[in-house]
Parts: sequence; C-alpha cells; structure tokens
Amino acid sequence: MIILIILALIVIYFVITYNSLVSIKNNVAKAWANIDVLLKQRNDELPKLIDTCKAYMAHEAQTLEKVISARMGVDAARQTQDVAGLGKAESVLSKSIGGLYAVAENYPDLKADQTFINLQQRITGLENQIADRREFYNDSVNNNNVRIQQFPDLIVAKLFNFEQKDMLRFASEELKDVDVSARFNA
Repeated sequence: MIILIILALIVIYFVITYNSLVSIKNNVAKAWANIDVLLKQRNDELPKLIDTCKAYMAHEAQTLEKVISARMGVDAARQTQDVAGLGKAESVLSKSIGGLYAVAENYPDLKADQTFINLQQRITGLENQIADRREFYNDSVNNNNVRIQQFPDLIVAKLFNFEQKDMLRFASEELKDVDVSARFNA
C-alpha cells in the first residue's frame, strides 16, 4: 500500500510538473505572438508614414530608403522567428525612424500635417507597446529557462524535450548612454 501511495505521488508530481512546463512554454509562444502582432501593425503603418513624408521630402530619398530597408529587415526576422536577428533589425529600424523624424523637423508643413502627426503618434504608441511586449517575452523566456534547469523539474523537462529559448537582445549601440551634449551641439 505504501509503495502504491509513493508511486501515485510520483505520478502526480510528474503530471503537475509537466502541465506547468507546458504552460510556461506556451507563455513564451504567446509572448512572441504578441510581439509579432505589434511588429506587423507597425510594419503596416510605416508605409503610410513614408508615403505622407514623400510628398514633402522628395529630395530626402536616402532617409526614406533607410526606413524602408530597415522595415524589411524587421519583417524578415519576424517571419522567420529569428530572435537574434530581430534585435539587430529593431535597432536599425529605431535608428532610421529617429532619422526620419529628425529630417521631418526641417519641414514645417510636414510637421503640421495632421496625417503625419497621427501616424507619428500611432507608431510611437506601437513602439512603446513593443517595448512592453519585449520585456514580457524575456520574462517568459527566463521563467522557461529557469524551470527546465531546476532540479527536480529538469528530469521532466529532459524526458519530454523541453528546450531553452533565446532572449531578445539588442545591438550594443542601442544600449549605450546617449551623449546629450553632442546632440545639443549637432
């Protein structure tokens, strides 16, 4: 009888641990899907912003091309679920959007255009949401990775091939402090 109780407890432990690990794994997938949705929304909004800017900034084609190219890089990383590539592509896109907004400062009519203002606010809002979702994704990945490495959960994780996931990382330029004095003197 005692052996049956011990076996039942072991089976219950395995079932509970397995279900918990499945839940954590699905949280990682959900977090990635949330990022994917927002990246797609931003990807859909950027052409509208670019088209609005084109009318005003015909001779700023290089700035617009950088945004278009960076947008394509993010989309490619998003579609292939390349976590490492996404961090790099996001850094390039953020920099190119910042450049676009900086160039837009030279066009008072563009800055006053309601379509441009709405698109700029929409993209800025999406950027903030993406940043929040990145944090949630990395938290989910961390929870997954910790659980599958902890004893005794690692036994269940190994038996059922639960895998470590990569965190989103960003280019070192994105992590550097901003040189405020240089920006004021530019």
